[in-house]
Amino acid sequence: QVQLVESGGGLVQPGGSLRLSCRASGIIFSIFSMGWYRQAPGKERELVARIGTSGSTNYANSVKGRFTISRDNAKSTVYLQMNSLKPEDTAVYYCNIFPYNNNFWGKGTLVTVSS
Repeated sequence: QVQLVESGGGLVQPGGSLRLSCRASGIIFSIFSMGWYRQAPGKERELVARIGTSGSTNYANSVKGRFTISRDNAKSTVYLQMNSLKPEDTAVYYCNIFPYNNNFWGKGTLVTVSS
């Protein structure tokens, strides 16, 4: 059974930073590209960043230069370092394989950017 468990969210002021983690189990983590996705209130879920098996990365234009995705295959964990956070980054953040599998969604972690 695949489990993806996100953590690290919270309340942060504009301009602040957070580091999200996602631990995977039930899959051979190293053979999958991984992605971080987010869903803001009233909006559809969107891809924020993805990382390939070789470590290549891609980012949504809205987060480019501010967010960094990384992975540790030994820990079956993918990370999202978020800097210079903006109120529009407020959302529930999820990880999943890329492309996503609807059977793999976890509970996500809430990030709130507000003063």
